[in-house]
Amino acid sequence: MQLIKTIDEARRVIGQVRYDGRKVALVPTMGALHAGHMSLIQAAGQACDFIVVTIFVNPTQFGAGEDLGKYPRDLERASEMCRLAGVDVVFAPDPDQMYPDEPMTWVNVEGLTEGLCGESRQGHFRGVTTVCAKLFNIIRADIAFFGQKDAQQVIVIDRMVADLNIPLKIVVCPTVRQPDGLAISSRNQYLSPEERKDALLLYAALQECRRMIDGGCRSCPELIGAMQKVLGQSPRIVPDYVSIVDAENLKNIETIDQTALVAVAVMVGATRLIDNIIVDLNKPDDI
Repeated sequence: MQLIKTIDEARRVIGQVRYDGRKVALVPTMGALHAGHMSLIQAAGQACDFIVVTIFVNPTQFGAGEDLGKYPRDLERASEMCRLAGVDVVFAPDPDQMYPDEPMTWVNVEGLTEGLCGESRQGHFRGVTTVCAKLFNIIRADIAFFGQKDAQQVIVIDRMVADLNIPLKIVVCPTVRQPDGLAISSRNQYLSPEERKDALLLYAALQECRRMIDGGCRSCPELIGAMQKVLGQSPRIVPDYVSIVDAENLKNIETIDQTALVAVAVMVGATRLIDNIIVDLNKPDDI
């Protein structure tokens, strides 16, 4: 496995791989690798014969007061995990490689970024789409792999790729959960033992929504109220949003009669957590 730190070397190495006719997979990460990332790498290995993992804590997607400074960074550990998983290249640039000057060009996907996480994290998705566009241009992969836990991010990136005619397929892999249902996240390590127990209420709320839908409820206000009641069982949980939206355009809906994204975001103590399920009335299982 090669650890590459510069854009020029990444382009040279991966350019030769593409010239040789090999299929390139990209798994973009911010490091702090966990089982969710490993599932993306596994999927990449099944679909392609050359795997690139990017590790870059992107400063432009963090807002004022967010956890940029304390976001977990352990390149040595992450690189070893990638090596053991069969990754071919880890591209881990420093910020001055990706942003040598103050950016003057941004990628902004309108319509999909104003609600959900975009409402409380102003500028977040502009940073995400811009850095992803840069990484896509540098790596020039055939397929990029993302996790369903970051549902809004995936929908936004997929639309950006389509609108900009980027020759890249986006593959979405299921959310990986711990045995008790908690969605695996790099930010889980911030939680105290008590907060960790409280965090289980996110998935419990989503499960309650699914149970009610299976029982015939289609009213989004009623479903949202039930989820809010579950989250309200802990005074340490402060909801950012509890929403049910169209899974394609992310607009709020009143009744579930199409594929819907049920999404929650909360503060558990000082830690922001998100989770979601996709509801498709033609399919019995959550995604």
